[in-house]
Amino acid sequence: MDDRAFKTLTEFIERIPAINPSISKGTDEDGIWWVKFSIDIEHKLAWNVVQELGCIVNYLSINERLPTVFYPVSPAPYMNGGPEDFLSWVIETKDKDFKPGTLKKWLEGRLPNPVDDLGEWNME
Repeated sequence: MDDRAFKTLTEFIERIPAINPSISKGTDEDGIWWVKFSIDIEHKLAWNVVQELGCIVNYLSINERLPTVFYPVSPAPYMNGGPEDFLSWVIETKDKDFKPGTLKKWLEGRLPNPVDDLGEWNME
């Protein structure tokens, strides 16, 4: 899978509040893909973003689960530093037939619209 397959997904993720624009992506030899990014934990919507992504990517509903997972990753904090600089988040698929553009459509349909309008996010 080349970079073009990730283009719409990464461009959409970059528009989500609190997401830092440096997104890495890749595919393993079995066709399983992933995207990795960081979240500005000082942003007022950081945990709203984590909650929304966790809901959509991990647990949309009991009968309508996506073949994806969203989770945090970090090198050893005692050797590197705190979450401001070293905590990252990964979305990966468990199904090689589930394409990055398909995930973008699911996110777009369920996140606030437009996703980069802070007024659309529930900040309570």
